[in-house]
Amino acid sequence: YVYVLLSDYRTRGWPLVDSPVPTILYTAVYLFIVWLGPRLMKDRPPFRLTWALVPYNLAMAFLNFYIASEFNSAFNGPITPSFFPQITNAVWWYYFSKLIEFCDTFFFILRKKSNQLTFLHVYHHSTMFSLWWIGIKWVPSGSTFLPAMANSFIHVLMYTYYGLSALGPNVSKYLWWKKYLTILQL
Repeated sequence: YVYVLLSDYRTRGWPLVDSPVPTILYTAVYLFIVWLGPRLMKDRPPFRLTWALVPYNLAMAFLNFYIASEFNSAFNGPITPSFFPQITNAVWWYYFSKLIEFCDTFFFILRKKSNQLTFLHVYHHSTMFSLWWIGIKWVPSGSTFLPAMANSFIHVLMYTYYGLSALGPNVSKYLWWKKYLTILQL
């Protein structure tokens, strides 16, 4: 009962928010796939997934652009009661994007990019989804939006780069800004 009382009333009833069970379950499935996937791919050739990588990465760039724009427009306006629903909505989309980003790892597994499937990568993806559930459940505005806004902006650049680089070496040679993207990510 106290658990419900302490949660933010603005996100009660929203998808995936009321209970931690879906977040825990999706994270457990993610970790199971991380464990099982490389074993299943061991004796198989890597998949060529250009047909999926380009639209996925560009869709993620657009989603993150939407999130960053929502944060930015709310941040640049006056702080009134209308400020908070827009921020709360953007925080939910940011949280939900962390679930979609599990696909980054699945693509690494299917493409046999084991050098990119590091402990840090898996730790980051599995914890971000859970931590942002806490954010959307208890503090979906205020101090939560600034790091999410900055991260969404970086993700616009990152997913745009990944989408373009998936088109192959004819396009990759023009993506001179990879090192600057890495600096921004850090």
